Amino acid sequence: MTPQDRAERCAQIMWASDAASQWLGLSLGHVGPGTAKMTLVVQSQHLNGHGICHGGVIFALADSAFAFACNSHNQVTVAQENSITFLEPARLGDVLTAIVRETAKTGRSGVYDVTVTGADERKIAVFRGLSRSIKGQHFEE
Repeated sequence: MTPQDRAERCAQIMWASDAASQWLGLSLGHVGPGTAKMTLVVQSQHLNGHGICHGGVIFALADSAFAFACNSHNQVTVAQENSITFLEPARLGDVLTAIVRETAKTGRSGVYDVTVTGADERKIAVFRGLSRSIKGQHFEE
């Protein structure tokens, strides 16, 4: 099994039971070893009292993309710590894209950087996720 095949199989298994990401309206566009790409079209239910996309929704998009990237090695992995910096507001109808890159993986710990952009490539937010692998695999190899 290639690393790409492994990542795709892990993503299929995770997506099947990821009710939260599906409920939010997230779409998984791509997954690879240590990488992922997810999108969200900002809808009215995603807006806060200022009429812009709620920061928690943007965080959830970045966090879900991070989850698919750090679980792509067929080792059950959870978030240890995450942080986000909001740079620009997202508005109704914006298509947000979260792209994840694994920057370090040593033992059971990993570091992942996520950039959230709008359709015009403007940076909406940057997110850093620290992961920790725990017992278990998504499927037996």
